[in-house]
Amino acid sequence: MHERLNPRTDYEKKWQEDWDKTGVYHWQEVACGASFSIDTPPPTVSGSLHVGHVFSYTQTDILARYQRMCGKNVFYPMGYDDNGLPTERRVQQVFGITCNPTLPYDPHWTPKKNPPKGPLQEVSRRNFVEACLLLTQEDERAFEDTWQQLALSIDWRQTYSTINPHCTAMSQRSFLDMLHTGHVYQVEAPTMWDVDFKTAVAQAELEDRVMPGAYHHIRFELQDGGDLVIVTTRPELLPACIAVVAHPDDTRYTHLFGRYAISPIFGATIPIIASSHADPEKGSGILMVCTFGDQADVAWWKFSDLPAKQVLGLNGRFMPVVFGQDPFGSRDCARAQESYDMLVGLKVAAARTTMGTLLGEALIKPPEPIEHPVKFYEKGDSPIEFMTTRQWFVRLLDKKQALLNQGQLIQWHPDFMKSRYTNWVEGLNQDWCISRQRYFGIPFPLWYPLDGGGNPDYDHPIFATPDQLPLDPQSTAPVGFDESMRGKPNGFMGDPDVMDTWATSSLTPQLMSHWGQDKARHNQLFPMDIRPQSHEIIRTWAFYTIAKSWIHHKDIPWGHVLISGWVLDPDRKKMSKSKGNVVTPQALLDHYSADAIRYWAGRARLGVDTSYDESVFQIGKKLTTKLLNAAKFVKMQLENLSSVSLDTLPVHLEPMDALWIAQLQQVVELATKALDQFEYATALETIEKAFWTFCDHYLELIKGRAYQETGAKQRSALVSLEWSLGIFLRLFAPFLPYVTEEIWSWRWAPIHPSIHKAPWPIYPKDVAINASLWDAVLIILAEVRGAKTRAQKSMKHPVKALTITCPHAIAEGLRFLEDDLKRAGSIGSIGYTEIAHPAVTVEVILDD
Repeated sequence: MHERLNPRTDYEKKWQEDWDKTGVYHWQEVACGASFSIDTPPPTVSGSLHVGHVFSYTQTDILARYQRMCGKNVFYPMGYDDNGLPTERRVQQVFGITCNPTLPYDPHWTPKKNPPKGPLQEVSRRNFVEACLLLTQEDERAFEDTWQQLALSIDWRQTYSTINPHCTAMSQRSFLDMLHTGHVYQVEAPTMWDVDFKTAVAQAELEDRVMPGAYHHIRFELQDGGDLVIVTTRPELLPACIAVVAHPDDTRYTHLFGRYAISPIFGATIPIIASSHADPEKGSGILMVCTFGDQADVAWWKFSDLPAKQVLGLNGRFMPVVFGQDPFGSRDCARAQESYDMLVGLKVAAARTTMGTLLGEALIKPPEPIEHPVKFYEKGDSPIEFMTTRQWFVRLLDKKQALLNQGQLIQWHPDFMKSRYTNWVEGLNQDWCISRQRYFGIPFPLWYPLDGGGNPDYDHPIFATPDQLPLDPQSTAPVGFDESMRGKPNGFMGDPDVMDTWATSSLTPQLMSHWGQDKARHNQLFPMDIRPQSHEIIRTWAFYTIAKSWIHHKDIPWGHVLISGWVLDPDRKKMSKSKGNVVTPQALLDHYSADAIRYWAGRARLGVDTSYDESVFQIGKKLTTKLLNAAKFVKMQLENLSSVSLDTLPVHLEPMDALWIAQLQQVVELATKALDQFEYATALETIEKAFWTFCDHYLELIKGRAYQETGAKQRSALVSLEWSLGIFLRLFAPFLPYVTEEIWSWRWAPIHPSIHKAPWPIYPKDVAINASLWDAVLIILAEVRGAKTRAQKSMKHPVKALTITCPHAIAEGLRFLEDDLKRAGSIGSIGYTEIAHPAVTVEVILDD
């Protein structure tokens, strides 16, 4: 636990309250000028925020603050992604409950935290959903406290959660719109299935994990004599084998096509068929097709006329199967049944071991250990299986070219991230499965009529009308029915599934533009300007949002995508809750200050992973302290200067002041152009470097004139100090909002009450920058200080003489700056040796 370096600055809490009271960050729905709209990522509400959230959300806030100072009407909302599996898992852990949808609702039940160890308590679906809502609302309050301390310039009036009535209605409206326009369909077919969560999943939610496995070399007899060897990593699916296939050009097996193999143990008659998906270089080149071992099995089966043999249940365990009813026949049904019954009730790994024993001599050699990629649901613990279930799908395969075109219309930052989107779309091989067999999610707005036997008629669903939304078909009856008919013959049943959480998150621009509800607001905000997000969800959030925008609007959802990197732990691994290596931000914010943490985030470039390094927080703390101290010094100098200016300078300036101001105007130009391109890290680097030059060099150069001179020379110094500080405060304001607001209030509040609504600094297009002259000044100061340090003298020790070797033009410029140089370095005399080449060297002679 960090100890506090000092008490939390008083001005953090003060300015939080002031910003909230004055509404400085409010988006004006009816306003002149352009809006700048941000499709803010809604964080998953499943515990606490971690430092990775602070990292990426600060980067977005920097850009929001910059655009606001440029005069834009910034629309910057906050959402919370609180439906879906992460919330369900957290609720199970916190309250010790699990959902049993067959139980009745108990209006008197209340969830209790930290339950005693033991089996999870079963509660009704409605009770479970209420517990989810209770916990997410508590987490969201904690999230908001952290965001406000971090100084995110959110318009907190524009806050939503993905399960609230507004979002539920919008998501259901999207589903109905896609349904009526032919983009959605329902089918009973093999679907990717997570056996732990017992739900269907989509292609975008899969990840490959390298797992140990083994090649099993299994001998199949041929029906008309002879044998063949199949190599497989899934011998447990042998009872579900429906075909043996090889590539049509594989001469080793062309003589077998049209013949039959006999499966070992089960004696099933299996056709041998040519198939181009078989890889002659893999294993023995001939493989078994099982229902269903992988996506290739599914794809092949769909175009075959063969029946499926489903042996795995939805819980991932082998189901009872009667081999006397085997459509492929069996030489010895009794032996097949006896062998298969040894698998019933086993999970896949245990069944694989058992099958290895059952195969006996049919296993021609011991299993050959390997490591290979296995597909998992990204939140699951067991490999994906393929189960025949009824699911809702969004058609995407017919839109691949359109979605590729849409990706080209969007500007990606950094640009190379576009290829990740393109590669994903090109590799898409399935439509989007949007139904989930879970509980805390947005329900499908439809019902099924039941026939006289109480069986659902899936071919004639009853859809809700838009005016009925939002609704839950589990608690609302369709038009023409009442609750007494629920689940009864000739009555109805509500669709039991909920939507994939991405089905709602893919609508975040429309959720905030109030699509279909407020046309003027929608037109003002949509398409949005930027979508900030991380790179690992390009295939999900970015892709699905682009797909939904194309389906509903034939338009892009935003003009720019800003891809952030990850925060890495000291071992260069991504910080994530699942890995247990995250750092929560509260102690860091209290210890270093919000501005210091924001400084760390602002130094990281888009698309680049960044190490968690507390030394950078310390640099940020040092910078804020230096900014305060420099401002106090300038404030003290300005006590007798009555005028307050932002961008206007007097016509007459002393040469040193004019030279410095030209340099600073160039800094404004460079920082502005960087921020316009969303290169906030480049802007911060430029601003910070100039600020340290201001403190270490320019202040020292004009300090004597500000103290000792009177009249026009002193006024030039003071006006330049005031102007420079005003520039730096505004340049730093998007990065360091607390300390800049505090300093701003000391002098500029009468002009603009908040720096965060003050105008961004402007720069003249034709300013003359004498960079060589300014560089020469810095070289002279460095040489003088270096000479004194080497001689172990104080910085006030006098310099007897200074000889500057430089080109004529630089010497001419330096002659106008001699008074300030002499004061700053305690220099007696300055001489020049003029040369043709541009190098500048300095000889320093110290007094004894």
